[in-house]
Amino acid sequence: MSMNRRQFLGTTAAGVAGAPLLSVEGFAQGKQTINLQLGWLLSGNQIGEVCAKAMGYYDAEGLELKFQPGGPSIDGVAVVASGRYEIGQVSSSPSLMLAASQDIPVVCFATGAQIHPYTFFSLKKNPVRKPADLVGKKVGIQATGVILLRALLAKNKIPEKDVTIVTIGADMAPLLTGQVDVVTGWLTNTTALKVLGDERVDMRLWDTGVKLYALPYYATAQTIKTKGDTLAKFLVASGKGWAYAAQNRDKAVEFLVKEFPNLNAKDEREALDVMLQYAFSPETAKNGWGTMDPTVWQDQIDLYAQLGQFSKRTPKLDEVMTLEILKASAAGRPKLG
Repeated sequence: MSMNRRQFLGTTAAGVAGAPLLSVEGFAQGKQTINLQLGWLLSGNQIGEVCAKAMGYYDAEGLELKFQPGGPSIDGVAVVASGRYEIGQVSSSPSLMLAASQDIPVVCFATGAQIHPYTFFSLKKNPVRKPADLVGKKVGIQATGVILLRALLAKNKIPEKDVTIVTIGADMAPLLTGQVDVVTGWLTNTTALKVLGDERVDMRLWDTGVKLYALPYYATAQTIKTKGDTLAKFLVASGKGWAYAAQNRDKAVEFLVKEFPNLNAKDEREALDVMLQYAFSPETAKNGWGTMDPTVWQDQIDLYAQLGQFSKRTPKLDEVMTLEILKASAAGRPKLG
């Protein structure tokens, strides 16, 4: 998250001048339009929302959902913060903590994955099964993931000089060719991981003590205050869509590739089985899909403060997340785990 306060204000002006807001964008057939700004291109991460659209769950709540794809040149947090779109979703929770630390008023109101799938992959011939095994190793990692490695090392009191960082892309080839001892990625990216075969060894970031949330949903503090009922309806419908995907997996993938024709059904079907392990857990069985724990958020804030990642100030917990919308939607969100 690189946007500062001045850039945010400029984006706000542009967004307000050039784009419709929820209150204006339409109530066609009595439905409110909700735009979901993504931090990535259209993908299987939205299979629950796709199912909710296909099954009419948004219609039942008086909503019409529109996907707004992200990409390398789109700062989704800036778009939502400007007021252009109502809801956003980022890949990892630190983006929202860093935004709050820069006085950018976006707040997380639910999370799509209960445990972050970010993982360090190695091979059985030179395995990394626990943080201490990283000492002396070459870690191939994307530039955006270096802070996650630094967090792991800090959490486990391993000096950074004891690990060699090698910046790579998303390809697993450097591990297979011996250029690095470890590569990183998401466990849900089943297609990319196939090349590692049964020699693959996994060490999840979460299991090393760095507990980040993945796929958090966020809105501006103003939207949460004034449109909380709409966000609650969005969560109810989306949760039902994710429950449908869990219980009707083949059909869910049919809906997905019909909505996003560029995706491969076979690959998405394999990825869905993995993704559902993160969308549902004992916590969702108790508190419903989308739930999150304030203590997990506070631990993240404390760790990032320790790492000196908040250049302006350390944000307060209530600037980063709220349980208000989860409480308002509690009766309607499915409890599966």
